[in-house]
Amino acid sequence: MTINVTKAYLPPIAEYTAYLEGIWERSWLTNNGPLVQRLEADLSRYLDDTQVQFTSNGTIALQVAIKALDLNGEIITTPFSYVATTTAILWENCTPVFVDIEDRTFCLDATKIEAAITPRTSAILATHVYGYPCDVLAIEDIAHRHNLKVIYDGAHAFGVRVHGRSLLSYGDLSTCSFHATKLFHTVEGGAIVMNDKELARKIWLYKSFGHIGDEYFTIGVNGKNSEFHAAMGLCNLPRVPGFIEQRRALAAIYRQELAGLPLQFPEPTEESLEYNYAYFPVLFDSESRLLRVKEALAAQTVNTRRYFFPSLNQLPYHQGAPCPVSEDASRRALCLPFYQELTADQVRWVSQLVRNYHY
Repeated sequence: MTINVTKAYLPPIAEYTAYLEGIWERSWLTNNGPLVQRLEADLSRYLDDTQVQFTSNGTIALQVAIKALDLNGEIITTPFSYVATTTAILWENCTPVFVDIEDRTFCLDATKIEAAITPRTSAILATHVYGYPCDVLAIEDIAHRHNLKVIYDGAHAFGVRVHGRSLLSYGDLSTCSFHATKLFHTVEGGAIVMNDKELARKIWLYKSFGHIGDEYFTIGVNGKNSEFHAAMGLCNLPRVPGFIEQRRALAAIYRQELAGLPLQFPEPTEESLEYNYAYFPVLFDSESRLLRVKEALAAQTVNTRRYFFPSLNQLPYHQGAPCPVSEDASRRALCLPFYQELTADQVRWVSQLVRNYHY
């Protein structure tokens, strides 16, 4: 049996079908339907009464966020993230300025940000890598002193809390991905999270072509999502705490089974962290070792993922300054299979394969 690196949770079909029956009765499929509105309200409560705008995916969430904050010029960002973080900046005709990461959480190194600020810098766009938080207090201080906006790519951060707050409540805006492979998913989807009601209205217009009925207020795109996707979210949201607990137990088994191998694991620096166990990444001592283990696991129908590779400052269509920590991490990082439906025996088996092929 193939073991994939991630697996989308599907709720009981009868539960999802109950929502579908309502959609059929109303014939209201999209355009801010009642299930979308309900999901946004439920997400708002779950995320500490923030303003939440449900979008069609996490990439459009990043693009709309950049547009809504009227950003231009340079945006300081991380080279260790999924490619959408960088391409959203480029797509909005801004310039990514890469700052290296720190070597424990692999998030943007806040101590290196100020050296990269120029008169053209308009914002900081940082990623909470694998759900581990950036130094949100240090970044907030830097942004305040230099009059910069802050966007967090929180694609991995749903369910994480730090300093007693949802991690997604920090910054001017946070964006989420609710793609099928995420801890919380809506099949396809995303969100923009903020604390400003006026900004939320602006984003609502931006994701809805900029108009309400025959009244046109601003430019816009189609960043909306459907009732079908909202229904999946409504099924899955109440289960998130249980998902996290199941993943916590599996992560503990991985740690125990892999103990003694020369592997590096991300380590949180915030004592107040309530983690979501979004992924299970390991860093090998060399790229050649990673490739050997990855190939051997694939031969046993165990899928893994180089997440993230390459370091984004080395993209062929937009290269930035050297970022040695990120470049090194991207060569050595591998995500092992991790989702709540894995069994403890499967985790032990995968761990034993890693141990067998590591040498």
